[in-house]
Amino acid sequence: MSNNFGKTFGRSGKDRPAAKRHPEQAQAEALAHPGLAVRVAAAAIISDIVQGGHTLDEKFAPDATPSRLGGFDDRDRALTRSIVTVALRRLGTIRLALSQLVEKGLPRNCGMLEWILIAGAAQLLFLDTPDHAAVDLAVRAARLDSKSAPFANLVNGVLRNLIRRRDEFLGQSDPLDDDTPHWLAARWRRIYGEDRAHAIAAALRDEPTLDLTAKTDAAEWAEKLGGRLLPTGSIRLASHAPIPTLPGYDEGAWWVQDAAAALPARILAVKPGQRALDLCAAPGGKTAQLAAAGARVIALDRSAERLKTLSANLARLQLEAAISVGDAAAYKAEPFDAILLDAPCSATGTARRSPDVLWTKKPGDLAALAAIQAKILDHAFTMLKPGAALVYCVCSLEPEEGEAQIAALLRRNPDAARDPIDPNAFGLPPECATKDGELRLFPDFFPHEDSRQRGLDGFFIARLKRLD
Repeated sequence: MSNNFGKTFGRSGKDRPAAKRHPEQAQAEALAHPGLAVRVAAAAIISDIVQGGHTLDEKFAPDATPSRLGGFDDRDRALTRSIVTVALRRLGTIRLALSQLVEKGLPRNCGMLEWILIAGAAQLLFLDTPDHAAVDLAVRAARLDSKSAPFANLVNGVLRNLIRRRDEFLGQSDPLDDDTPHWLAARWRRIYGEDRAHAIAAALRDEPTLDLTAKTDAAEWAEKLGGRLLPTGSIRLASHAPIPTLPGYDEGAWWVQDAAAALPARILAVKPGQRALDLCAAPGGKTAQLAAAGARVIALDRSAERLKTLSANLARLQLEAAISVGDAAAYKAEPFDAILLDAPCSATGTARRSPDVLWTKKPGDLAALAAIQAKILDHAFTMLKPGAALVYCVCSLEPEEGEAQIAALLRRNPDAARDPIDPNAFGLPPECATKDGELRLFPDFFPHEDSRQRGLDGFFIARLKRLD
């Protein structure tokens, strides 16, 4: 929720009234100013996410309701998303700076003022937007909103002061104390200690890497794409060019998949002809891995819409899988040779690429998610053939969703046993392994001097077997 920087103060600095025009005509004319519609959309989407609890992907989906991106071309959509993403990734730093610049707090009933300031500050602090353009467009955006219009001069003054004190604000910003919600920072300190908690928070400030999984010949495609082959088998690109323009896209030679997300299917190690079940399968990266390995895959997800994306991805990759809409906790089928369960979770390990999770998730969400995970995991285990393997994973840094789930399953089910994972076999350092032979991956792993080349999503991965 908006904190209005903690305080309020009276109205001041009203602009001169404009000549009377029909409101819709005036707004349409104003939005025609180059770049203004993007800034208005970015501020509105930041508000939708932080105040309204919507997700980043939801707001940028083609069928988003209401859509903030009507009439935008690809370039405008990309710029809007860039502003929103960096604003969320560094929201704590931005709010701290604004609170020092607006010492008495935001005015009452000021409409979109806070979100316009946040969008403007994100550009001034973290993007390459020219200072004068960021300030001018923020002022124009404020004037378009009837409630924030009286404070357009305030926007101008605050952002110009931000420019003057930019180095000061950036220098004093702490990744754990400022850019991590307090409840989550406290959890990570308690669970992982001060040093690891700081390393996680610092890594989550970085731009996400662009990793690919090749259908075959990963080393060859790494060379063709000008990327590097990671020890885990993923390709990490040096550039962030538009995906469809890259060599190999049209012929389906590879797909986008974070290096950590590519590990569970590799660890499951299906064999040609085996019957495999991919639970909670969309958008389909893991399904593609299983199908490319020659397994006969059933891809199950409760979202028919997300399965359309999975189907389109498989078609491009020229891979086949049986696609089924259903509840992973109730699906009925003959026993499988292998099951992969990427369970719904808090996704706190993915905050580099999805920073909205930090501000939309709440402490109470963890218990509800853990209950869902336990139900799905119990049911999934009943669908395993004796001697078969199940890989459970979550892109979460929270032990309740990882280590605790496996420990609880083993207590409930005498037929279940851990199948320890050797990190070295998958190109991972020894510190990735837990004492029980599971994998705990942190966002600060894979160091590199270039922030766009280091790190990976935070993940927990366990491999289980059903005893004969």
